[in-house]
Amino acid sequence: MDDIASALIDLTGCLNSPRQDEVLLGEAGVALDRALFPLLVRLNAMGTTSVTELAGQVGRDPSTVSRQLARLESLGLVKRPTAKDDMRVREAAITKAGLAAVNAIARARRKLLGQLLQDWTESELRLFPELLQRLADAMKEKQRTGNSDA
Repeated sequence: MDDIASALIDLTGCLNSPRQDEVLLGEAGVALDRALFPLLVRLNAMGTTSVTELAGQVGRDPSTVSRQLARLESLGLVKRPTAKDDMRVREAAITKAGLAAVNAIARARRKLLGQLLQDWTESELRLFPELLQRLADAMKEKQRTGNSDA
């Protein structure tokens, strides 16, 4: 278990590294503050959503997410309509320009991952995402339930 924990700590450090974000954004050809692009990618995955829901998904407080969304809106990557059922609530939705940036980031991510995994066997490539998703799902369930047995 210690070896798994150590590998996860190393991987998390790499994924959270500012340098990794710079490499990904550079490969994508997207000029965007590295703090904003995870928000843009998550918003694309969620569809139109409230600031509160988006903040929960990215692990930031709603006021920070609101400021970051305002920056993305000023760049034309996000629009901020009011919620249909509650005019006091501002939602966020990705624009066509935002979708183009997300698609460029996804292409760059696939290319960079392909380079990292080029020496893996077909069997390893098939099994890896399944096992990784299984771990992620277990972690999400543990966070959701707080169950210490999970």
